[in-house]
Amino acid sequence: MPTPPPIQPPDPLPLKGRVVLITGGAQGIGRGIAQGVLGAGGSVLIGDADVEAGEACLAEWNVGEAARFRELDVSKETSVRRFVEHGTKTFGRVDGLVNNAAIADPDAGPLESLSLADWNRYMAVNLTSVLLCCRQALPSLRECGGSVVNLASTRALMSEADTEPYATAKGGIVAFTHALAMSAGPEVRVNVISPGWVPTEQWQKPGDRKPPKLTRKDHAQHPAGRAGTPMDIAHLAVYLLSEQSAFVTGQNFVIDGGMVRKMVYA
Repeated sequence: MPTPPPIQPPDPLPLKGRVVLITGGAQGIGRGIAQGVLGAGGSVLIGDADVEAGEACLAEWNVGEAARFRELDVSKETSVRRFVEHGTKTFGRVDGLVNNAAIADPDAGPLESLSLADWNRYMAVNLTSVLLCCRQALPSLRECGGSVVNLASTRALMSEADTEPYATAKGGIVAFTHALAMSAGPEVRVNVISPGWVPTEQWQKPGDRKPPKLTRKDHAQHPAGRAGTPMDIAHLAVYLLSEQSAFVTGQNFVIDGGMVRKMVYA
């Protein structure tokens, strides 16, 4: 009988030589993922509407040409096209795409007073942007056998009042992900991460940083014993971007400290 392969230690740099494009990569979870990619040996092009935040990342990381920044409006097809073209031209390849950019505030107010313009803005930034970025990056990703990681939310699965646009967009990302995984495979794998409560106050540009206001009760309500951090999401994103997850596609990974599995009674 054939013998199993020998024991191999985990690769300490699973993204060495790989290039990852990250939207909304200058602050919050996007910045955490960018730092995770850099720590795993990869190179990043971060796109963000906040130029000050993007430039601060490059100055603080101080990793030379491994990290680049380009101003990006993910709701504009021309801006997305130029962003992806810049990444391909600068690095010569694109191995990964992380669709993280979003309007972060889920509270849109009562549905009766929600304007169509506000609804369309949520859809453009939080959902249609994923289509635009994937469509533009797919040719390069196919050449490299690459990976797409989309960012949704546990709000795709559970809700508070007055969050219809946000929840709808995030639910759409989950569905878009498994559909694209079927269309783009086997050359390109596509997965989605749905974070729970992940405070990002300390992951903003320097002038906006502050300690998160978290109480002992806030942490204790999580079965894992604490709220999340951007690096919790980054570790999973690195795995999904690397060959370590070569048999994983079309999946929604909920990473929320166990909150969506917790039964709550009034």
